[in-house]
Amino acid sequence: MDTNDLIKALAADNRRPGLPMNTVWSGVAIGALVLAGVAFSILLGPRPDIAAAAETVRFLFKFVVTIALAAVAFAAMRVAAWPDADPRKLMPYLAVAPALVVGGVLLELLAVPSDTWTTKLVGTNYLVCMTFIPLIGLAPLALFLLALRHGAPARPGFAGALAGLAAGGIAATFYAAHCPDDSPLFVATWYTIAVLMLTVLGALGGRWALRW
Repeated sequence: MDTNDLIKALAADNRRPGLPMNTVWSGVAIGALVLAGVAFSILLGPRPDIAAAAETVRFLFKFVVTIALAAVAFAAMRVAAWPDADPRKLMPYLAVAPALVVGGVLLELLAVPSDTWTTKLVGTNYLVCMTFIPLIGLAPLALFLLALRHGAPARPGFAGALAGLAAGGIAATFYAAHCPDDSPLFVATWYTIAVLMLTVLGALGGRWALRW
């Protein structure tokens, strides 16, 4: 048996009997959203002025970035669940959310006076951001790692990191409804740090939980 045949055999052997994987992943996605939503409702809840904020571009832009991140990372995680996946093909898609953030930051720098940049970057809520995005994302991350065990990732750490990235995108989407800081400078800094915490945690968890 050559290497490619061995990989295919291992992938087939690791597919658990029962529900089709598309059904499993759909259930996992819904479950992750529900768990994140429950955690968000218990821990924070939406900001008081959300109706007025929803009429502003900066507020809506946060959701464009976080939803794009969650969707792309989730799709990449599904691909990375199998040993014949090529992570290099996923890289262009994973660049979508960072590209949006960079574009938003550049527009922000052009739109506001330079003496306000630091204030907008620091914001008023950065400690809350770095605390609650990881907390909201913990349950979705655990669920994603559990789902990945139904596959056979050739790179457990990479698959786990994608799980953390997807969980971070979901958590950041919910948190954005609470966050009073709408500047792309704030999002680019503190949301990124918070999501990276979950990404690192996912990578470590993947190496431990997804080893063959």
